Amino acid sequence: MSTASERIPVLVTKFQKQQLTAKAKAAGLSTGEFLRRAGESYSASEDQDLLEGLLDQVVKITAKTEQAIDDALAFVSASEQRLAELDTHSKRDKLSV
Repeated sequence: MSTASERIPVLVTKFQKQQLTAKAKAAGLSTGEFLRRAGESYSASEDQDLLEGLLDQVVKITAKTEQAIDDALAFVSASEQRLAELDTHSKRDKLSV
């Protein structure tokens, strides 16, 4: 392992520093080592791929949900029509008696 010899000044808020320090401590690492490992493991393309996959799933689920809502509305409309017909027949039967 080579010796670190370069600095990267990074400004963070007090809260961010507390969070990073706590996470580093929980991992049993110095804050610097924690940040180095986090930076080395980050991959924008992996994150982008994950987001695109998530978006694809959202689009598919949304289409299925829209279809289910349309089916439910059609069922309710048909039920309302059947009830209206029954009501009309019931009124006719009462008038003919």
